Amino acid sequence: MAAKVDKEKCTGCGSCADVCPVEAITVDDVASVDPEECTECGACVDECPEEAISLDD
Repeated sequence: MAAKVDKEKCTGCGSCADVCPVEAITVDDVASVDPEECTECGACVDECPEEAISLDD
């Protein structure tokens, strides 16, 4: 499963998109992850200062 963004917690800072190695994350008001592109590497999870991103099991 692709990374999921909790849109209530996300502040749209863009740090997750900056570290995504496959550019699967776009940020408008909040981040969104393209599930077709996400490789589940976890870089965005570790980077998010708001703990708004998780990997589904």
